[in-house]
Amino acid sequence: MEPEVRVLRLAGGFGRARCLLAAASWLPCVALGLALGSELLLTALPAHHCGSDPARAPSACLPLSYPESVPRAGSYDSRPCSRGWYYAQPAADLLRSPVTQRNLVCEDDWKLPLEQVDHLLGWLLGCVLLGPGCDWFGRRAVFVGSLVLATGLGAGEALVASFPALLILRLLRGGALAGASLALYVARLELCDPPNRLAFSMGAGLFSVVGILLLPGLALLAQDWHLLQGLSALTTGLLLLFWGFPAVFPESPCWLLATGQPARARRILWHFAKASSVDPEDSREEESSLAKELDVLCEGCPQPRHHSVLELRHTHVTWKNALILGFSSLISGGIRASFLHSLVPSDPSFYWPYFLVAGLEAAATIFLLLTVDLWGRRSVLLLSTLILGLASLLLLAGAQYLPSWTVLFLSVLGLLASQAVSALSSLFSAEVFPTVIREPRPRAAPITAGC
Repeated sequence: MEPEVRVLRLAGGFGRARCLLAAASWLPCVALGLALGSELLLTALPAHHCGSDPARAPSACLPLSYPESVPRAGSYDSRPCSRGWYYAQPAADLLRSPVTQRNLVCEDDWKLPLEQVDHLLGWLLGCVLLGPGCDWFGRRAVFVGSLVLATGLGAGEALVASFPALLILRLLRGGALAGASLALYVARLELCDPPNRLAFSMGAGLFSVVGILLLPGLALLAQDWHLLQGLSALTTGLLLLFWGFPAVFPESPCWLLATGQPARARRILWHFAKASSVDPEDSREEESSLAKELDVLCEGCPQPRHHSVLELRHTHVTWKNALILGFSSLISGGIRASFLHSLVPSDPSFYWPYFLVAGLEAAATIFLLLTVDLWGRRSVLLLSTLILGLASLLLLAGAQYLPSWTVLFLSVLGLLASQAVSALSSLFSAEVFPTVIREPRPRAAPITAGC
């Protein structure tokens, strides 16, 4: 038995304290879901036309040019719409958004995908930089530091005046939110014993969906994107106020033991043992006490030991599994936009795809809860990947020939399978990586040989 596993078992196993801490880690997912889902609201494009004469606007962007007030002989000279854009019903209940404030339409509509890519790039950089930071500095340090950054940057977004400054803040805040999400995911995973990892990980996913579903209501109350961003920063600040305390979010004892820091883990494990009515000093005939095990580990670990993800190149099985799971997660996330495009009409309302994706994410989570422990991680992952591939191929080959109800069914099925593949790839990767290098992939909690 691994020393880390033996020590955690002597501390009471998955007792009351660890169970409560793992359940408490669900609540921050609501605030993180609010913060991460705001990108869709900020870039929603409402119906619009030039403010001069709506009657002469057969399409949204044709009124970009109007004839001069005094036409020249036999021709019309064009000039840009200079009388301001008129926006109809708000696309996401925001009377004022970055789109309407800066008129990001028609000749400036290229700035919208730029902002979306900027946010995704920030998320990717946060995973690449703050993920290894969790393995070097600890889960708690990265989580608290990321919340501090996310709160400050969110407040900066609410006060920003220029579009380039907004892009920079969105980039940095995306990275901070990625770091907080990763650290929380891994810390929760390491609090749970293997039989309970699935339930607590999927429970966190459901709480994240709750945050996404609450966001439109918050936008309806705020009406202005500056206020919405301020409220988002306030929620992350409240997380920092409560989950910044070690009693609510302690450092992962599994990581401390795996990196050779049993002295720091002693106080946390003592609390776990007493909460589970276990005497840390008591030793039975067949096994030693928690105190003796920690003393032995302290003698053998004079200095902390840290490792790099590059060390995985010497472990062919783990490296192969990492590539397979990473590729599965990449495909499932990338193909989701194709299913959405097939599912919604060419000019959909904002709420139809928004609530549909959130509902399918919740449905995929419930599907995994019901099937993974019954059939196993590998079987469900292969089944979901097979459904994803078949739905994609059928839509690609015959979308123009299939009835509309068939296209709808295949799109919903593909979205459901892609959500399941993404969530299960993250959990599965958490069970094939060692604890000391558990952060190489976005959203996943790379695993431990012992914990």
